[in-house]
Amino acid sequence: MSGVKRASGAEEEKNPLGDVELSDEDAQKLQIVQKDIARAELALERRAQLQLTPVYEKRRSVVKAIPKFWPVALMNNSLFALHATHTADQVALSFLEDLWIIRDSVESRCFTLEFHFKENPYFSKSVLKKEYKYIPPPAASSEQADSDGITESMLDFSWERDVEAQSFKIDWKDDAHNLTKLYPRSQDEDEEDLPAESGSIFNFFEVALDTFDLGVMIANDIFPEAIDYFLGNAGEVESDDEDSEDDEDEEEIDLEKPRPKKPRQK
Repeated sequence: MSGVKRASGAEEEKNPLGDVELSDEDAQKLQIVQKDIARAELALERRAQLQLTPVYEKRRSVVKAIPKFWPVALMNNSLFALHATHTADQVALSFLEDLWIIRDSVESRCFTLEFHFKENPYFSKSVLKKEYKYIPPPAASSEQADSDGITESMLDFSWERDVEAQSFKIDWKDDAHNLTKLYPRSQDEDEEDLPAESGSIFNFFEVALDTFDLGVMIANDIFPEAIDYFLGNAGEVESDDEDSEDDEDEEEIDLEKPRPKKPRQK
């Protein structure tokens, strides 16, 4: 009785997706649709900013009556807190009474942050600013904006190429309170773009380059979610039960990522 010969191994199946080719015509159609999507998304973003402005104005008037609202909201963000570890920084920030964003009238993705301080022993000017200036490409001068204020060059917007962070000179009252002099930012010899020591948080204003993207984080994360940050409800996502058990078994502390602090109840 002859036996049935079995295959020594499973035959390799041909990948049904491995031979997909994109024609030049289809590639062009995809590019057109992709640009239409980008235009629609940008239009929605610009409209949302306009609608949110009066709501933020309302919030602004409410939180001004809450002591240390903005210092607490900022410090409850772990990345911001990581760069404001000096006690003197936190004392200076305690005088912060308002934080506001002014969007560029042409390119709304660019902005100026305004930090409003009440009278304090550190600096004479009550408002410290950090501007992210829009540098339009040469072609932008001859472009016509559509009904939403969007031009072709805006659809090719690049933060790295089209935005230039500006420095702001702080008018320190005296050397004893000059925090950027007391805690300067030192450069790392191995990493050209990253400082070895970020120093005082107020270097954020006086140094043009925003190495850690603090301004973008403040504008796009902390500012819109300020109430949740103040209440300690924003920031890190709570881990699941399994992760919690692992954390209990291995009590490791991540010093580079401090947990958000909840404001004290009065």
